[in-house]
Amino acid sequence: MKKELIELLCRKSFKYSETPAFKLVSGRMSRYYVNCKPTTLSSRGMFLTGHLMFEAMKDSGASAVGGLTFGADPIAMATAFASELKGQPVNAFSIRKSQKDHGIVKWMEGDIQPGEKVVVIDDVATTGGSTIKAIERASSEGLEVVRAVILVDRQEGGMDNIRAHVPDATAIITRDELVACWKQMTKAS
Repeated sequence: MKKELIELLCRKSFKYSETPAFKLVSGRMSRYYVNCKPTTLSSRGMFLTGHLMFEAMKDSGASAVGGLTFGADPIAMATAFASELKGQPVNAFSIRKSQKDHGIVKWMEGDIQPGEKVVVIDDVATTGGSTIKAIERASSEGLEVVRAVILVDRQEGGMDNIRAHVPDATAIITRDELVACWKQMTKAS
């Protein structure tokens, strides 16, 4: 499944340039661009991502999985769906970028309660900033973040930054794996 997901990410979500050509959120230029949404919102991508993410979190003792909207949302939903298929259900949750200002004012949505153990996920980690923000918000809402799982680690220090907040942090796919696949696919065509 992982090999197929890497190939799908290379086709739908990954761009590479020998020189820095892609502007990041930080304003810095990069040789790599990763937008997982075309993959995680495709039916096959959801299937693969959900199963691989569930495998990466199933032994954590967590009852729910989620992260900062919008990158984590399709992954959390796919993971929850896969968990039900595997007979080990976990719920999905979503953390807003800005606090809801009406009704019951809160940061999060989902079937979760304070005190529950959760896994915070994200689609891509560069510096780890959005994952750390999700960890902090989940913790402030009374959740116990027991693990962080990233779909794609850009290998630019983000995982180390995340581990400073949640020591049990891992990535399913690395930038190096995407580059190797991209180069192989480019060579073949």
